[in-house]
Amino acid sequence: MKIEWTKTALGRRGFLKGATALGAAAALPVGLGGRAMAAEGGTVRVRSYGDMQSIDPAYSKGVIDEEIHAAIYNKLIQYKPGREWDWQMDAAAMIEQGDDTHIKFALRDDIGFTNGFGAMTAEDVKFSFERIVDEATDSPNKPDMGPLSHVEVTGEREGTIVLKEPFAPLWSIALPYITGNIVSKNAWEAAGGKATTDPLAESGPYLRDSWSPKEKTVLKRNPDWKGEAPAWDTIEILPIDDENTAEIAFEAGELDFTRVSLGSVERYRAGVPNGGTLLEYPSLYYAWLGMNLDHPKLQNKKLRQAIQHAIDVPSVLEAAYFGAVEPSTGIIAPGLAGHRPQSLVPPQADFAKAAELLAESGETNVTLKLDTLNKTTFTTAAQVIQATLAQIGITVEVNVLESGAFWASADNEDLQLVLNRYSMTPDPYYATSWFTTEQVGHWNWEQFSNDEFDKIHAEASQLTDLAKRDEMYRRAQDLMEESGAYRFLTHEATPVIHSAGVVPALRPDGLALLRYFGTA
Repeated sequence: MKIEWTKTALGRRGFLKGATALGAAAALPVGLGGRAMAAEGGTVRVRSYGDMQSIDPAYSKGVIDEEIHAAIYNKLIQYKPGREWDWQMDAAAMIEQGDDTHIKFALRDDIGFTNGFGAMTAEDVKFSFERIVDEATDSPNKPDMGPLSHVEVTGEREGTIVLKEPFAPLWSIALPYITGNIVSKNAWEAAGGKATTDPLAESGPYLRDSWSPKEKTVLKRNPDWKGEAPAWDTIEILPIDDENTAEIAFEAGELDFTRVSLGSVERYRAGVPNGGTLLEYPSLYYAWLGMNLDHPKLQNKKLRQAIQHAIDVPSVLEAAYFGAVEPSTGIIAPGLAGHRPQSLVPPQADFAKAAELLAESGETNVTLKLDTLNKTTFTTAAQVIQATLAQIGITVEVNVLESGAFWASADNEDLQLVLNRYSMTPDPYYATSWFTTEQVGHWNWEQFSNDEFDKIHAEASQLTDLAKRDEMYRRAQDLMEESGAYRFLTHEATPVIHSAGVVPALRPDGLALLRYFGTA
């Protein structure tokens, strides 16, 4: 690939030490220090908990897509692997925050797009970021970009990100996560403005070589990549919903990296087969039972409250997670601003109160459908919930769905109860993003709509006062719970195992950063 530039002097630049959850800005070369620079690695096989949904960052379905996107595209900054949240430079040669609403950047001069779409420019950054917030795009990831106004292009490789108001999660969510991926303006416009499952143009250290739906996604080294050489020639990503199934594949030598079930942790602490290693990380995920407020069967608040009080969270966690995790108090994990010390409804069931609420509701012969992902942990949890609700006379039919059908639940008009889990980033804004009125029809499957909640979500992200943010996000979770639409379960944990030849690169919550995987 030949990249031609009109060279622009950058001048003297400073680097921002971000006042965010990520800590200091790292002016480091792209890649993970200390790993193999150009290892003669062959193929590494990793497990994802779901199949790829979209190759377009604007329509990413979360971590399962982002694991791929982060390897084949570039961002201004990327998460830095390690045990503490931090970031490192990627496509940016410089990035600095001049004031609360202006962030200047300059791109490296050695990144180009495939398929003849040329060098990455500031126009590509402008296009990539602005399309996320454009109403015409209808991106479900719009909340990640917060109050983005526009990107001002000041040179071929230079520009300024302009915000409508201060946005604390810019450095922890918007830039290093899903919406930070930079795509080729020319490629996307030539394709009508949207990609589906085939990359239009890539720029990262890896290229998407092939995709076999529900079987495998294959990434290959990008021969034109000018940054630090990736360690592996090929990365194979196998979608496996269930941890127990993935463990069998690992022990058979068919996987090199996977998250494992909490029930297997003790066994793996005693030794991982084939010379492998167990790594244990905390989790920011949050799991809960949700109730569709718009469904005719669930519009009675007293009924929803009865369900809340009849679900015994400790029993669910003992059966589904082998008692290895703690009950959650909401959607925001310990250690983050907004974490509640306790929930409004205690985790232990109160069957007497639940029966009283059910009687007050006037509902009789209640029969409900509970949708859950086809995964041992969730099907087990669903069965416990089914049994506990039966104790107050509510009949539950457990409806087990494969990954594709489950994650299309936003379009399911008959959704009633749903056992769900969302991923998270190190800022509470990311948690509340998906439960605003704007997200009804997208990620807000409970159809929860509350003006006070929406106001908190909009205003708390602008604050630098952590105490005030903490207070506001706690109140937001109170509102969710008071609606009766949520029974919070756990934040889980993230144990992973890897084979002897792999040096995994992980976020502090144990999620994979594939482009930085190394060889032993």
